[in-house]
Amino acid sequence: MPLPGTQVPGKAQLARPSEPTTAGCDADCLLLGSCSGPPSDAITTMMRRSGRAHFMLVLFCCLLLAFPSHGVEAFAGVYGINYGRIANNIPSPDKVVKLLRASKIRNVKIYDADHSVLDAFRGSGLNLVIAIPNELVKDFAANESRSIDWLNENVQPYLPQTRIVGITVGNEVMGGQDMSLAEPLVQAVKNVYNGLKRFHLENKIELFTPHSEAVFATSYPPSACVFKEDVMVYMKPLLDFFSQIRSPFYVNAYPFLAYIYDSEHIDINYALFKPNPGIVDPNTSLHYDNMFDAQIDAAYAALQAAGYNDMEVRVAETGWASSGDQSEAGASVENARTYNFNLRKRLFLRKGTPLKPKRPVKAYIFALFNENLKGGSGSERHYGLFNADGRIAYNIGYSGLLPSSAPSLQKIRAGGCWTVHYLATIISSIFTLLALLI
Repeated sequence: MPLPGTQVPGKAQLARPSEPTTAGCDADCLLLGSCSGPPSDAITTMMRRSGRAHFMLVLFCCLLLAFPSHGVEAFAGVYGINYGRIANNIPSPDKVVKLLRASKIRNVKIYDADHSVLDAFRGSGLNLVIAIPNELVKDFAANESRSIDWLNENVQPYLPQTRIVGITVGNEVMGGQDMSLAEPLVQAVKNVYNGLKRFHLENKIELFTPHSEAVFATSYPPSACVFKEDVMVYMKPLLDFFSQIRSPFYVNAYPFLAYIYDSEHIDINYALFKPNPGIVDPNTSLHYDNMFDAQIDAAYAALQAAGYNDMEVRVAETGWASSGDQSEAGASVENARTYNFNLRKRLFLRKGTPLKPKRPVKAYIFALFNENLKGGSGSERHYGLFNADGRIAYNIGYSGLLPSSAPSLQKIRAGGCWTVHYLATIISSIFTLLALLI
């Protein structure tokens, strides 16, 4: 998780892709009735059967368009969660799988390749991203065989029962005080990719590295965002390679950290997705009503300035602390609940950012649990959506492993509701078409 840096207004949401329709089906079905002259009963029966078969074929094609299948994807839908385990009191991995499935959270990211987690995820159907930690980056860069050994130990034996769909190489390597890993990172990523190719997994497992906001020289206004000059020396070859293999740019976006860094000048409502006047980017005239949107568009602006116009931005971490030190303004249960509820609602609505209105944003929430052994400021131990015993920390629409006394939050509107309405629309369209043909 990044330290407060030069962030100001915020990061992005999601673009609602155009809804699949059945208009094509209607046009094709109308063609079925174009025939001249009154046919005999036998011919009529045959044509009806043929027409129905044609209709069912067209309908099947429409459904394929509505629910495209591209095999295993690194990120299904738009919402995921970081499963950190720097704690001695959280549930065992098998119970965590039960919690995730009950909460319908399909995308999970961990910070290592712990075999107890990999075993627990077998047959769960959950998408799992595993990690090569920072302390291994130099070793992986110096020796390609090291990546082969690591993949042979931590990936190959678990596939396909454990759906390992992504690997992160390092975390927030660039932009900090210690840049000694920045140069090795590029070669480490390449060596891991070569290892994936050796196992024929390069098209099944996504490779990336998350960055903190500290890689940017500025992020306000969003359109002015660029990478720091000392970072760009190492960032460019990394981006060149990720552009070649079509990996997204992952950023850790924390309006909470920006707010505690400059709470005197940042409207907390702007950071929490609550009603506020927002800001207007003077260079683009785009209006931002929340910091999350602005931070993501800042990342897009930096990529565009560096010549990577088509690279997708995704969020590797975002969240809000429910408690913290006295100096950490805004760290409270109410603010954490407000941020995570509004973020979840925005993601599932698939609303776009001002700069990229048609591109859905995908985000991993930080974090699944409060982690009692983490160092640093008090907030570091209070990002969890769930308490250590599996109860919800606050109610944003999930159910914990145990009953909770957390205050209820009314009118939860998230992905499940959207999916139900979407399916209902498709089913209704099908029956309408059938009625027209009978």
